[in-house]
Amino acid sequence: MRTALLSITVFVAAAQAQQVYITTAGYTDRPQCSQPTASPHYRLQPFSYTLQETVRYATSVPAPTTTRTYGPVYTDAVKYLSASLSTSTWGNWLPNRTVITATDTKDPYGQAAWSSLWQQADIKNYTATGLYSTTVSPTPIPSSELVLPPRDYWGPTDCYNFPENFIFGVAGSAAQIEGAVGLEGRTPSLLENLIQDDRPKDYITNENYFLYKQDIERLAAMGVKYYSFSISWTRILPFVLPGSPVNEQGIAHYDDLINVVLDAGMLPIVTMLHFDSPWMFVADDNITARPDIGYNNAGYQNETFVEAFVNYGKILLTHFADRVPVWVTFNEPLLYSFNFAGIDNVVHAHAELYHYYHDTLNATGQIGIKFNDNFGVPRDPSNASDVAAADRFQEMQLGVFANPIFLGRQYPDSILNTLPGARPLSEEELTYIANTSDFFGIDPYTATVVSQPAGGIDACAADASASNALFPYCVVQETKNIYGWNIGYRSQSYVYITPTYLRSYLFYLWNTFHHPVLVGEFGFPVFGESLKELSDQLFDSPRSVYYLSYMSEILKAIYEDGVHVMGALAWSFMDNWEFGDYGAQFGMQVVNRTTQERFYKKSFFDLADFVGARQRRA
Repeated sequence: MRTALLSITVFVAAAQAQQVYITTAGYTDRPQCSQPTASPHYRLQPFSYTLQETVRYATSVPAPTTTRTYGPVYTDAVKYLSASLSTSTWGNWLPNRTVITATDTKDPYGQAAWSSLWQQADIKNYTATGLYSTTVSPTPIPSSELVLPPRDYWGPTDCYNFPENFIFGVAGSAAQIEGAVGLEGRTPSLLENLIQDDRPKDYITNENYFLYKQDIERLAAMGVKYYSFSISWTRILPFVLPGSPVNEQGIAHYDDLINVVLDAGMLPIVTMLHFDSPWMFVADDNITARPDIGYNNAGYQNETFVEAFVNYGKILLTHFADRVPVWVTFNEPLLYSFNFAGIDNVVHAHAELYHYYHDTLNATGQIGIKFNDNFGVPRDPSNASDVAAADRFQEMQLGVFANPIFLGRQYPDSILNTLPGARPLSEEELTYIANTSDFFGIDPYTATVVSQPAGGIDACAADASASNALFPYCVVQETKNIYGWNIGYRSQSYVYITPTYLRSYLFYLWNTFHHPVLVGEFGFPVFGESLKELSDQLFDSPRSVYYLSYMSEILKAIYEDGVHVMGALAWSFMDNWEFGDYGAQFGMQVVNRTTQERFYKKSFFDLADFVGARQRRA
């Protein structure tokens, strides 16, 4: 018989932004078991069957007793807009409308002009409506749906509470849940044409546009305090550009959505742009062309984009800043920037809206920007080349935006020396852009292992040809560690469960960019979940492991590493349209695609219970 000793590697957050490893040989210590175990006492006793589960219920959010404002109300804020607003309404784009039937062809913003935008987009296999055509009134959630599921055997053993002002909530985005894409005045976005014709489209999705009141009721019943959602640009401004009329129906919809969130005892977090850029910015481009950086072309590089986006953002802030405590200008802008000009436009547009919010409106909430980045960890931390590769990866994913916005520093050399057309910011630009975000938003779903490619980084960076698959990052990205193991338990897609890397990542962000960190999205699509029976989909233990381990590491980052993490928003509060895919289910509720019924998953209860048990008590 052989006795095996475990070789244990323990991560310790260093005083500076670096990784320190301590390696010991032996068995894992159990700090919660400090007392010696007494000898067992065997005995016979009568047996009887007992109920193994204690029935507990989710704790709903209490109704609000006070109302807080964060900026001037619309009637006061509208005076700060440079031009007066005109409003209008339009009809619906129906699948059998093959010609323009409206007669107001001379009106540049009339029904005929509105219809022509849909004709020009020429979207395929279009379905106008699903089950609903009007807003559905909410109904109370029966207590039978709020019984907590059986616990998993293992769980976190921490003894920390979340700080009093910690933001905990759930997130979703307009294009992925709303549906009703051609109704009540909305015009086409990029996402209607981005997805191949044989894959699911965003035309109907979860019909949240009509079911939002019921969805909010379900969130409040689970005790969720913050609801993060995005607004559809083309619902607010169907003709997109400054000077065009505002859609009365779009303003009324989001105005009511915000009020319903507040009336439920929750608080809204609003994102201005979550990938669904207006179609007109890319209508004349080859949207399948290979980008210089990122994955898709959302038209950020268009010469009219900055002025148009800032105008749109000002309209949102003018109408809603009084009731929304947290704003996000761009969601994950790198993914859709396409080239350097797109990145540069995002940086300038964001800074301008920050100054409008704080300097012009004198609003007291928070406004920031949110990035994508799977933390790049060096394959071998003792190898200088791998460390350099990880640093480059972080620079190109984050530093390109974060250097000027958070630190007032120049674009990284890795960007300026690699991307075609890249130019440095002037001193005047840096001064204006510096410190124009109240928090560092990040979507840290997982980690990726980074190393230097064969031939080196410099040779790759000098070769922007389509044949070089590593350009522009010019590093090797993989999901196995140096010993050949996956970095964590794998999901349906790119996400691996990597909680200890998350803690290291939070340490890096706080100590590099010196702003409170908001985990704007994190979530896990269980492998093959959509193919299971409903009861098996609901008992989603791998997702619970993901959420509880990540939240536990966030607590450790706060208390043990001194990192200011201001909040965490779980993605997503229900299964949704994942850009042409319903199989990668990130949600904490199952959605029946035929009936639009929602069903709570175990992970939702587990996450809400985890946070509720760790709320600081007076």
